[in-house]
Amino acid sequence: MTTAIDPRYPVGRFSPPQGAVSAEERAQFLNQVAEAPARLRAAIQGLTETQLDTPYRDGGWSSRQVVHHVADSHMNAFIRFKLGLTEDNPTIKSYPEHLWADLADQKLSIDVSLPIVDNVHQRWVTVLRSMKETDWARTFNHPETGVQRLDRALALYAWHGRHHAAHITSLREQNGW
Repeated sequence: MTTAIDPRYPVGRFSPPQGAVSAEERAQFLNQVAEAPARLRAAIQGLTETQLDTPYRDGGWSSRQVVHHVADSHMNAFIRFKLGLTEDNPTIKSYPEHLWADLADQKLSIDVSLPIVDNVHQRWVTVLRSMKETDWARTFNHPETGVQRLDRALALYAWHGRHHAAHITSLREQNGW
């Protein structure tokens, strides 16, 4: 008997690290963040415009919207890390992702957002690799989820990149693309 995978969570729901995040876990998460742009590009490689506009599930975003969302989300993540590193527990701004996904820019070519993902990640990973051990315990305050440590935020965004690339790759598998 096979267990059906929830199409909303093709790599599983995010499960935050329990207890202290080890240096080895952080290195793994950091590598996943660094790999996210290439993973996203590989997922969309060769898709037609029609395929890019196909939702990955009923009621879900299209692959085009997923690419633009990753750019939006990871720009915000980069800023959240910079705020967390330079201010004492700053309150960050949340945003209504589902509403952003319906704005006019979401219909643009993915070629607009892919370089954003590449370049934000280049800068973000540079900052991440420069962080000292004590920096990982720094925090920001998310208005919806509360105080977040940077090491746990790293785990979240490592998952987030894999999560959205898998939305696209699972759609491709379902449709034989």
